[in-house]
This record gives sequence, structure tokens and C-alpha cells, in this order.
Amino acid sequence: MGANFKKYQSFIVLFLIISGGILALFYSALKPQKRLPIYQPSMVNFELVDSTLQHVKKFHKIAPFSMTNQNGETVTEKDYDGKIYIADFFFTTCPTICPKMTANMGVLQSEFIKDPQIKLLSFSVTPQIDSVAQLKSYAVEKGVDDSKWNLVTGNKNDIYTLARKSYLAVKDDGEGGPYDMIHTENFILVDPEKRIRGFYDGTDWEAMQTLLGDIRILKKEYSSP
Repeated sequence: MGANFKKYQSFIVLFLIISGGILALFYSALKPQKRLPIYQPSMVNFELVDSTLQHVKKFHKIAPFSMTNQNGETVTEKDYDGKIYIADFFFTTCPTICPKMTANMGVLQSEFIKDPQIKLLSFSVTPQIDSVAQLKSYAVEKGVDDSKWNLVTGNKNDIYTLARKSYLAVKDDGEGGPYDMIHTENFILVDPEKRIRGFYDGTDWEAMQTLLGDIRILKKEYSSP
């Protein structure tokens, strides 16, 4: 009996290795690929959503826009066609959450500096203060790579509308006028089809790690077959 086992021992070991490999391949093929949710206005805190959209449950996308970046260049949604990008709302003189948010955007810039599919976009919520010159000074100070990251300013009403109706990212102040807004710490992950795929606390390191992982998941979803 022992002699027969020794005779076939190598065969049995090889068989088990091959069987294990086949099972692993089947598991990998059958395991569903993780996909990120597609956020609709009805899924988001109502305080961050314009009242006309709070019950919308499908087909939400980022609307067209036209802004001016730190170099005085026009930036539109077409500059982000086919891109995965992270957006936020900030202002250059913000003393509280903005410095941390900007630093973490810088982390994303460094992480994906050589990846042309990933871009960054920061909207100023105080365009009356954040002129092109102010944005440029801030960009230089913070090490912004112009090819990767746009800091944009524009018409305040347009920024407010984008924030509330497209990116679902700022609260309506209402105390100083119909277009006053209180920006949040949210980073918004947008896919190449201009759909929101995630919200992340841009001041929190653990949330940033989640965002980095989710970007990679999204890259797999849009990778060429």
C-alpha cells in the first residue's frame, strides 16, 4: 500500500495543484467585479441638493459649464470628456477646512501625476475674491500642476447652480442673498460619463484611502477590453 502511494505521490500532488489553479480561475471568472454606485439627487443629503432635484432618482449628470482657470484659460466640461475626475469647492482665503482639502488634492495629484485619465477640478465659491491672479498665486504656492488640476472661478450664480444642481456639494446659506453658499469638505468622484460615483471627506485620511481605492475600481470599469 505504502509503495503504491509513493509511486503515485508526485501525480497526486501535481493533480491537486492543477485542480487548485482551475478552481481559482473559475472563482475569479465568476466573482462579480466590484462597481461603485451611481449617485442620484434622491440619494444625497437634501441640504446639499437644489429643491427641484431632491426626488430625482435616475439619469443625473454634471451639466455643461464654462469657467476660467488659474492661467486665464476657459475650462468647460469638454476638457473632462472621457476622464475620471475629482471635484471640490473651496476658496483661497478659507482658514479652516480648505488647507487640508487642498493638501489632499495635492496627494491625489502626486498619486496620479502620470495618469492622463485622472484629473482634478476645484471651484471657488468666492469668485469675487478669487480672481485669476489670486488663483494663480494660490496654485503656485500649493504646487498645482496646470496639466492635471484646474482651479476655476466664474459667475457666482453659475457656480452656485453647478454646486447645488450638478455636484450636490454645498449648502444654501440664504442669509446674504439667493446665491450664497456654504461649501462642504466633500470631494466628488465623477466618471467619464459625467455621473457622480462617490463622495468623500476631503479632510479625512481614511476617506482619502477609500477614494484612492475607488478611483482604481473606476479605472477598471473604464479600461479598454
